[in-house]
Parts: sequence; structure tokens; C-alpha cells
Amino acid sequence: MKTIFTNIKGDTFGGITAGIVALPLALAFGVSSGLGPSAGLYGAIFLGFWAAMLGGTPTQISGPTAPMTAVSMIMIAGILQTHDGSIDKALPIILSVFIMAGLFQVLIGAAGLGKYIKYIPYPVVSGFMTAIGLIIIITNILPILGYYTENDMERIQKFKPEAEELIIENILKEEAEEGLLVLEDFRETIIRAELISDEEIMNEALILAKKETSGVVGALRSLPRALRSINYMELILALSTILIIYGFKKITTKIPSTLVALLAVSGVAIIAKLDYRPIEEIPSGFPMIDFEIFNQFSLASISPYVFTAITLAFLGAIDSLLTSVVADNMTKTNHNPNKELIGQGIGNSIAGLFGGLPGAGATIRTVVNINAGGKTKLSGMIAGLFLLTILLAIGPIASKIPAAVLAGILFTVGIGVMDYKGLKAVPFMPIAEVIVMVVVLLLSTFWNLVYAVGIGLIIASLVFMKKMGDATEEKSDVKTLKAETSWNDESNFPEEMKEKVFIKHIKGPIFFGSTSFIQVLAKQIPSTASHVIIRMDRVPYIDQSGLYVLENVLLELEKNEIHVLLVDIQKQPLYLMKSIDIIPDLIPEAHIFNSFNECTKWISENLA
Repeated sequence: MKTIFTNIKGDTFGGITAGIVALPLALAFGVSSGLGPSAGLYGAIFLGFWAAMLGGTPTQISGPTAPMTAVSMIMIAGILQTHDGSIDKALPIILSVFIMAGLFQVLIGAAGLGKYIKYIPYPVVSGFMTAIGLIIIITNILPILGYYTENDMERIQKFKPEAEELIIENILKEEAEEGLLVLEDFRETIIRAELISDEEIMNEALILAKKETSGVVGALRSLPRALRSINYMELILALSTILIIYGFKKITTKIPSTLVALLAVSGVAIIAKLDYRPIEEIPSGFPMIDFEIFNQFSLASISPYVFTAITLAFLGAIDSLLTSVVADNMTKTNHNPNKELIGQGIGNSIAGLFGGLPGAGATIRTVVNINAGGKTKLSGMIAGLFLLTILLAIGPIASKIPAAVLAGILFTVGIGVMDYKGLKAVPFMPIAEVIVMVVVLLLSTFWNLVYAVGIGLIIASLVFMKKMGDATEEKSDVKTLKAETSWNDESNFPEEMKEKVFIKHIKGPIFFGSTSFIQVLAKQIPSTASHVIIRMDRVPYIDQSGLYVLENVLLELEKNEIHVLLVDIQKQPLYLMKSIDIIPDLIPEAHIFNSFNECTKWISENLA
């Protein structure tokens, strides 16, 4: 712990500066998620503090980020829909998923899997990040225009019949569970239906209306209604925020333009007592653990969201480790990826306990911290404590921030998070990679972020395996030594043996994507051959599929009394071939050679 106090002045200034940058973003991400501004602020406080203390990147500043918020937002909307739109009923499950995601991150780090994150294909990441930007932009158009479903009574009324139908269905389900025979005595149903108030019916209709307007598709569907009833006060506040964010950067980048926009536009709106929609109230006092997480916990309630939690964990890992690389380049240090993931996981789990959004290492905030003098873990811890101080000191005042201001901030975040580098490269990329990127982009934007990433990874893996199989097939061949383009060490092979001894060059891994060509090439060996030399110098890896196909080929060759000689087999293929007794049952140890010269000598002595 002594080392974190070697740069107190720089870490203090860096932490406070990073906290100032994080404040408006934390509030905006909280509002965007559907849990309210306090959730974003709690996430920035607890994740920021604990990830800094326990992580493996000394200068990293963590908190809610655009990708993590986008996935969380969709998950939260889905859980709310299954709980009648009640945040009180849904919150324990939502927070349980956040905690579970943090625990998965700890497992990823503890298992040493951090180094494998880099193998996720760039087209998948590019399509996902661009989709995140589009989701944030599109879903914030409605609040920028001042359109909120709860104010559209005409739309809510449209769902009133469907709401009444659902209420009747619930009554019938209750009666069935109680053993009441509805068809024999319908009076109980009528009595219960008469107890339903108009307010309850309208609340149910509002839930259905919000469901229709949620997400990208819902926002686009609602856009014509929003354009017909623009709230110009909300629009002016949002546009002013966007203009200040981009305009102030041209004056100076030393002061965060996002904070300037938040303070300036909110200050004018509050002082001038403008008629605007404020954000949800931020609770005053120190955040408390939500014990309903434990009281209402059940595996059945969270099991449908395990894959979402895993997605959050891996997404947070990618986000954090990419930021760690940026920090390393700026500070000329090396981060510990697995320790970083453990710290991030613990931070996300603790944030979930207090009702905070999950997050990751934030690149912009980390860069600001380093540029302001931050060098050790103390800077990230101070950033978290600074945000806690802000919460305790001005929480009630912050509740007066216009919702349109945060919508404007999020709009700029959406523009900034899109992967323009990947989009510009589309005309020059292989068509297969473009397809992967576009599929992930479209599915993420208009369908499901979680499934889109999974489908993108599957397509990218299939494309990669096809390329590897094609490369192995193209480079590998089987010919007589007279027809074969000789390698340097094959030039002195006995001339009289070149029609009876065939050579097989395998160049590349033998895996399930390259097995078919092995079978085809094996059939090309004529029955007049007595021996086949298989050169495995360039076979670094063989999987189970490849192993069994190779075994079948060797059995067929042995059946035709064609004997196999192996040259320079590498460690991993040798181990697997011995494990299922290909060696020595099909290929004796005496038929395995470390070099082609050894093999040539054996042929000269035993076959000539």
C-alpha cells in the first residue's frame, strides 16, 4: 500500500478531474438504462473505487460505459415487461444479474482467461460498437423531441381494451390456482373484476404502450407521433447541450465540454424557472445495500438471464482491457489483465449490491486521469470518493437537471462510440468480414445485442475455419517423388524408389475444417505404392476430428498394404496419436523420423 502514496498530489488532481468528467456521463447512463440517474452514479462510485483498488491497471478509471449501458438497458426493459412494468418487483432480479455478471468477470480473471479476450474478431467488435452508437442515438431522439409515452393519452387509450383483457386473464389465473370453477360460478369473477379501478386499467395500458415504444424499433415506430407533437422547450435544451459540447471543445479541451454543457444549460433552465421535465429524484444520503436481492432471490428468476450476465462480463472485460492497453501506451507500463478482471468483477458485484449499473474501464476518463497527473491506484479511488461527495452534497440539486440535457449528452456519446475506422475500411475489407460486421450491426441494432454477438462469433469462426481449411488444402498435396516439387532435403532421394514411395506434404493444422481433403488425397495414392511418407513439419495442431479422420486413412492404407512413414511430427500431434494408439498400432516407432535424411537412409537400407 505504500506505493500508492508516492504521487499524492498528481493522483488527487487526476482523480478529481476524472470524477468531474464522469459525473454527467454517470447521470446520463443511469437515465438511459431505465433505473434512473442514481443507478449510474452509484455504479461510478462503487465500481470506480473497488476496481481501482483491486485491479491490475494503476491509472484505470472505471464506471458505466456506453456498451455496458446499452446491454443493461435492453435487459432491464425485458425484465420490466415480465413484471408488469413495476421497477420495485423487477429491481431485485435486475441487480442479481448485475452481481452475477461481476462474479463471472472474477471467474474469467481467476481462470487466467484475460489473455484470450484479444481473439474476438475485429468485425464483431466493430459491428457491435457501431450498433451501440446507433441504439443510443435512436433511443434518445424521443426525449430530445420531448416525447414521453406517459404524456400521450391517445396512445395509452388505444391499449385500454388489451389492458382489460390482460387483467381478466390474471383474475382467471388466480381463480384457477385457488380451485374455483369459473364456468360453474362466474359471479366471483364479476365481483373481482368490479374491484379493478380505472387507474389500474390505465396503468396496465401505460405498460403496454411503453412496451411498444421501447428499444430502437419502438423509437422509430413512435417518431412520427413525436414529430407531430414536438416540445420545443425540451428540443432547445437538448440542442443547446449538443452545441456546447461540440463548440466548447474548439475553445479548450482542458475543461470537459460535457460538464460545461450540463452546468450551463441546467443552470439557465433552473434559474429562469423554465417549464421543463427534470430527471428522476436522486436519493439523498449514503447509498444502502438493497437486501431485497437476497430476500427474493431464486435460481428460476435469474436463470433466463445467465447468458446476458456472461455477455456483460465478457463485454466489460473487452472494454476494460482495451482501455488498459491505452493506459499502458501512455504510461509505458504493463497491466495485469487477469488481476484487472478480478478487480472489475468485484467492483461490479459491489455496485450491484447498492443498486448501481455495471461498467468497465472508461478510456476517456482514464486518459484524462493520466494527463492530469494520475499514476497510481489512488487516483481511481479518489475519483470514486469525489463522486460520493458530490452525491452527498448536491444530490437534491442534481435532481433538478433537465432530462433533455442528459438526452443531448447521450446523443453525443452515441456519435462518439461508433467505430468509424471500421466503417471507412468496408470498401477494402474481404466480403466475408464485411458480412460479419453488417450482420452483427443490424442484429444488434434491431433485434438483440446478446444474440447478435453470439451469431457474429459463430459466423466469424466458420469463416476462419473455412479459410484455414482452404489454406491447408491448397498447400498440401500428394504426388510421386518424380512429380513432386522437391523440398531441398529431398533432392538426394534414391531414383529407383521414386515410383514406389509417395510423399505427402501437410501444411497447416489438421482440424474438422480440413478433414475432407485428407480423405480425398489419401484416395489418390495408387495401390502399386508400397510406402507413403507424411511430412508433418508444418502441422502445429490436430484436433479430435482430424485425429480420427487421419486414423481412418491410415487404416485404409494398411489394409492396402501401404505403409506410412512420419517425418518431423510435432509435439501436440505426436501426443494425440499416441493417446489413441495410432502409434504404435498403425505406425511403429521405427517408422517415425526426426528428419527427412533419416527417413531416406532407412528407405535405402530397408527397401532398396
